[in-house]
Amino acid sequence: MSVRAPAIAPVRLRRGSRHGWFVAVVSVAVLAIIPVALVAVSALTPTLEVWAQLWAGPLPGMLGSTLALMVAVAAGTLVLGAGLAWLVSVYRFPGSAAFGWLLVLPLAMPAYVLGFVFLALLDAPGPVQSGLRALMGPEVWFPDVRSIPGAAVVLSLSLYPYVYLLGRSAIREQAPATFEAARTLGAGRVRAGVRVALPLARPSLAAGLALVLMETLTDFATVSYFNVQTVSVGIYQVWKGQFDREAATELASLVLVFALLVIAGERMLRGRARYHQKGGTGHGLRPVPLSGVRAAAATGTCAAVLAAAFGLPVAQLLWWFGADVLSGAAGLLDPRYAGYLLNSITVAAVVAVSCVAIALVVTHGTRTAGGRLTAAAAQLTTVGYAIPGVVVAIGVLLTFAYLDTGLEALGVPGGTGLLATGSVVGIIYAYIVRFLALGYHTVDASFAKVNPAMTASALCLGAAPMRVMRRVHLPLVRTGMATAMVLVAIDALKELPIVLLLRPFGFDTLSVWTYELASESRWESAALPALTIVAVAVIPVLLLVGRRPQSLEGAR
Repeated sequence: MSVRAPAIAPVRLRRGSRHGWFVAVVSVAVLAIIPVALVAVSALTPTLEVWAQLWAGPLPGMLGSTLALMVAVAAGTLVLGAGLAWLVSVYRFPGSAAFGWLLVLPLAMPAYVLGFVFLALLDAPGPVQSGLRALMGPEVWFPDVRSIPGAAVVLSLSLYPYVYLLGRSAIREQAPATFEAARTLGAGRVRAGVRVALPLARPSLAAGLALVLMETLTDFATVSYFNVQTVSVGIYQVWKGQFDREAATELASLVLVFALLVIAGERMLRGRARYHQKGGTGHGLRPVPLSGVRAAAATGTCAAVLAAAFGLPVAQLLWWFGADVLSGAAGLLDPRYAGYLLNSITVAAVVAVSCVAIALVVTHGTRTAGGRLTAAAAQLTTVGYAIPGVVVAIGVLLTFAYLDTGLEALGVPGGTGLLATGSVVGIIYAYIVRFLALGYHTVDASFAKVNPAMTASALCLGAAPMRVMRRVHLPLVRTGMATAMVLVAIDALKELPIVLLLRPFGFDTLSVWTYELASESRWESAALPALTIVAVAVIPVLLLVGRRPQSLEGAR
């Protein structure tokens, strides 16, 4: 008995604790899925009168603009992302090693920042058209900048790194045997790449395109600069301009349908084909040195894309900021800057800590409780990242509205209607739903490196799951947690649709301030908050690259 007694207590404690962790994971999943589920219910139970009014108004035009923009951005990002990934992966030319990681930098440039910089430079009053008129006369032709093609160019330059990153990884991980077999059968290098290498990378390219289309769906600041009326722009106008919650919800359900179609389309692009390769992963395709005109063309192409998507916009923002300071305008002395920066940092910090703490609970609970239901619930916590931000925002508004109604029915006094009209709590909740996937996947990747035997051994020795998390898991995954906090904080700092829809009166962030100043064509004043966002957003991009150019060259 003296030998068995110690073994019984830990087992009972472990079972009870495992049940508690299962409940914790399921509770997080429910809270994460509620806003999306409420919008989905609206899609399943449409209000015919509302749809009749929308269809008789601007809805057909918004649908056409949304579809046209998505097609144009998909084509642009595929050409840029896949083309540049192929160029830097299979050829060696001056600067190819540096461009391998520099071409990721446009991820740090929000589309709404790139959009107003391009508009200021290329619109009729801008320096480009003014210079052309001075050289070639006032009747010189220039394409209409405020149009779907103009918005598509900006979004493509801002979003192509999603396709580029995944495409480059897929190409570099390919075994060379299949490609070389096509070469020995008489196919040239370009033809073998188009017929063999790129089809093998199709799953990665499809995943990148899905991310691009999701970002295109959720964007309304950039497209509003270019006078493109998409469904997301309609949601903001209906909610903020007409205060029509029902119509905004119906439009949000339409965006949700678009998002589900994008996810289904990504699966269809993969098809039933299999992408296994003979010869294993190997060392990737052997790069071919370029020389002469071809080398210059390759370097020039990479430099032109990087300059248009990141270098020139940053230089222009610095120029505007310097002119703003030298002219004695507000600049750094603007008291609003400190307040908006504090709001942005506070929200980003709270969201980052919350997402990582919740992700830690979910990942630890999944490992401790085990079972398929726990794993399925853990996956449901990440659904918000696959849904456009405007849908999450409308879902949170509906959640708080129902909460208000329920509290009033219970006779709770105090005017909780403030929750339904906007609050910082609503912003944080929506951010957590939207960005929890970033924290979960990053922390879960760190947990994957922890041998499950360590967890099992600690439990068998009588340690409670909470103690296992504190003494075993936390020390081993703290690097992943720190990385997750940085990633979530930067995405929260850049986020615009959610905060614009949910912010209370008088609460602004750097992203909102940038958008409002740019909407008023106050380019110089918008430079400071825009530069702040870009400067901070560069941090996770560099973490994402994770290697110096020299190591990238060596990896080849």
